[in-house]
Amino acid sequence: MKTYLRLLSFAKPIEKYAIPYIICTLITVFFGTLNLALLIPLLNTLFLDGGKGELIPKPESWYNLIDQFNYYAQQLSHQFGPYGTLQRVLIVIVCSVFLSNLFRYLAQRIMENLRIHTLLNLRKTVFNNVMDLHVGYFNNQRKGDIISKIASDVQVVQFSVTSTLQVVFKEPLQLIFYIIWLFAISYKLTFFAILVIPISAFIISLIVRKLKEQATEAQQVYGKMISYLDEALSGVKIIKAFNATSYVKDRFHEENTYYSKLGKRMARRQQLGSPVSELLGILMVAALVLYGGNLVLSGSEELDAASFIAYIAMFSQVMRPAKAITDSFSNIHSGIAAGERVLELIDEKPAIKDAIDAISIDKFEKAICFNEVGFSYQDKKVLNDISFDIPKGRTVALVGPSGGGKSTLMDLVPRFLEVQSGSITFDGADIRKIKADSLRALMGTVNQESILFNDTIFNNIAFGVQNATLEDVVAAAKIANAHQFIDDTENGYYTNIGDRGVKLSGGQRQRICIARAVLKNPPILLLDEATSALDTESEKLVQDALNKLMRSRTTLVIAHRLSTIQSADIIVVLDNGTIVEQGSHVDLLSKNGLYKRLVDMQQFEEA
Repeated sequence: MKTYLRLLSFAKPIEKYAIPYIICTLITVFFGTLNLALLIPLLNTLFLDGGKGELIPKPESWYNLIDQFNYYAQQLSHQFGPYGTLQRVLIVIVCSVFLSNLFRYLAQRIMENLRIHTLLNLRKTVFNNVMDLHVGYFNNQRKGDIISKIASDVQVVQFSVTSTLQVVFKEPLQLIFYIIWLFAISYKLTFFAILVIPISAFIISLIVRKLKEQATEAQQVYGKMISYLDEALSGVKIIKAFNATSYVKDRFHEENTYYSKLGKRMARRQQLGSPVSELLGILMVAALVLYGGNLVLSGSEELDAASFIAYIAMFSQVMRPAKAITDSFSNIHSGIAAGERVLELIDEKPAIKDAIDAISIDKFEKAICFNEVGFSYQDKKVLNDISFDIPKGRTVALVGPSGGGKSTLMDLVPRFLEVQSGSITFDGADIRKIKADSLRALMGTVNQESILFNDTIFNNIAFGVQNATLEDVVAAAKIANAHQFIDDTENGYYTNIGDRGVKLSGGQRQRICIARAVLKNPPILLLDEATSALDTESEKLVQDALNKLMRSRTTLVIAHRLSTIQSADIIVVLDNGTIVEQGSHVDLLSKNGLYKRLVDMQQFEEA
């Protein structure tokens, strides 16, 4: 119930929809019940003496509804005759049916608007929270599972919650109206029916009891299946290159088959509820016919033939809202299971938050200083007592063997990861006391992997820059040595580059990323092995673009090819999370340490 109420909170302002829906539903239920109640005067008009017998006295109590109907039907019969009475009763029935269906349509429209409104709020909240999470969160999660929660689970939730809300209000109200009329027709028959209904409810509860557990498992399996699909589409070249197509197919089909089995089990339980409830309803109607028929045949004054037929017709309709409530309880388990997965994502808190007293910055003046910085992934120590400075306008390079902590160290600067011990200061202020957005606004990043979007070249270069003009983008592309190849594409700067820039070569993608950083014009650059994955020709073009970009800027660069950072002002050599050497290229060569060994190894490999 707690989960359901939390999910329902995304329908706010719910009163905007609830009040009109309640009004429309009340009118729908009233006239819907009246349609069946009007069978009594209709049947009396058709099959009795047309009002020629002894006049029925007007009932003293207004709530004696059946006698009121019979009284006015007989009055009409005496005044207009049986056929005239039939015409007027039918006109009333048609008007009642029209009003019932009109307001039912309006209620459904309102509920549909509520459903869409809930979906909008829920999906917006989930996506916003995911985008606010720290970068490290995504390293431990399947992307497909996150996509499944935002896309599929949210869809299941909104259908389940709103349809259940509709059933929870409308169907019990309809049930109450029916029962009131049933009591008005015959309290004996109704008491007999009420004794039987709990038996039906107990049998149905046994059928749907395990649905929530199965629904939770089904959502998890679906998320894993989406992950496999995403991996297969992203790595299709590698899959084919290693002849692993059969393996990938089998892995996906195995999950798909298991998901189908779970679907069959859930469907079996869900679909069993409807025929079982219908069968139980027929058994109850049969029992009522026997009991009520006996009252009519024995000449009981309490129940006449017309009232009995109307009673059976109305009681048969009682099973419809009862069945809808049963189906709703079957479906709500799927919604609650999906809702728990969605709320789990909403409740995930970002590990990196701005401090309450965090300040905003808009310029960089002195230096970024690392002061005995330490960082661990769970129990694995990655950085240990790292201390060095990045003065304004200088280039600092991080080198060392793989796994030494270079990328982790760089991720600490824009607060993609948070310092765990020691501190990093930005112009003397601890970066944990600086708002992350304002800190990142002063930084431009170029990674080893070119992160591009399925959009035009213009929009990729102008990404994150408001009101960028074509002239600005072209100027940035020229600095990045990208203008020539862009101009040669089919639509120039408005050419779509495909998913992750697949229509471009590696060097072209990287130059687009550099152009993006140029357009942002940040005072600080973070370059993470920006040329390591390129061929020699592309590397020269990209390196030239980087050199233009680095002019008069403060740069922290991770270098795989040491020849590219020989001109760096400071080279920091990391090994196993510790600084083992620090200095200029010439100084480090003279020390004959790890840096010199790395340079000698690369020269040997290139030779």
